[in-house]
Amino acid sequence: MASVLNVSESKASERTVVVAGLPVGVWNDLLLSTVVKTHFQDIKNKGGCVEDVIYPTRTKGVAYVIFKEKKVAENVIREKKYCLAEKFGSVELTVSHFSEQVFSSVKAILDLSVFQSQVVLENLVMDLQRKIPTLCFSPLEHNGRISVQGSFLAIKSLKESLLLTARLLLEKNRSFISEGEKWNRQSPGRSLQRSSTSLESLRSSLPDTTRSGEMLVLDTDVFLYLKKKSEFYKDTLKTFHVLCQERVDGEITTLCLKNAQDGSWPNNEKLVKEFIEKYSHSLHFELRKETFVLEGKDNREKINIKLACEQLSSRYLKVLTNFYKTHIDIIGSSSDTYSFKKEVMKLIKQKVR
Repeated sequence: MASVLNVSESKASERTVVVAGLPVGVWNDLLLSTVVKTHFQDIKNKGGCVEDVIYPTRTKGVAYVIFKEKKVAENVIREKKYCLAEKFGSVELTVSHFSEQVFSSVKAILDLSVFQSQVVLENLVMDLQRKIPTLCFSPLEHNGRISVQGSFLAIKSLKESLLLTARLLLEKNRSFISEGEKWNRQSPGRSLQRSSTSLESLRSSLPDTTRSGEMLVLDTDVFLYLKKKSEFYKDTLKTFHVLCQERVDGEITTLCLKNAQDGSWPNNEKLVKEFIEKYSHSLHFELRKETFVLEGKDNREKINIKLACEQLSSRYLKVLTNFYKTHIDIIGSSSDTYSFKKEVMKLIKQKVR
């Protein structure tokens, strides 16, 4: 999940077009999104089935239209210029392909300390730089933090690469533990002194369920939304009688799934893993995150922001508000997070007056 545009798969960018020139301040966001969707679904405009319209975005007058099929996006891009229906006035739109050039100044701060016990962080950073050369990395701090700057798609590739690394390390640790136990059973008289320390270290670092269950690695923001704002997560675990041990490490959350009852169907763990994985992917595509930074603000301003967020949380039931010492994260649909943040800013200004 990202705070600018969310595309669940890298191939989705091939089905996405950038629409610029939309009128600002003329209609509300929902109406404008509907107008754009209707316009680009019309066959007369070389359009087709629209999967989603992302609006508003951080750039005024710009929307992102995601089509069901790549060929439709290509047809739309060939036209380049479009005019909305006459009843909406003479509005000329410019359409271009979604590419890395659309975003040029996305920043992120990574906490790589979660990998510290498994890999040399300097080597991990060098590997990431090699894989994604368009990103700019700051020097690695002693606490494992590093800031990164680049295009949205490059940042997205970085996140996917880190999630993949986490999955591989977990699977590697799981296999190592299984082999160690197997060797112990086969050769009870032989000593495992060389590996005993590292094996015990791995045992303590991993939840018990990783030895005989299913593991799933998710983006933490997506997981928190899934757990706190969706009944799907709890209902799925309950329906299939599966227990879930959760481990949050910064931006990565590991779920360890295990049957709650010995007599449960052995496939339940895999089914639950597949269901949660698919649902989280759909959330990754739909969700947007906005952040209120508290660092550097005086106590009065911090209190005003917190109070405003708490006040609006009861009205925006589909928006997740996570409070931290240094910031507040707002997670929800594109339109909800935009409206939420806009109203928070309005309330803060009223209190300042």
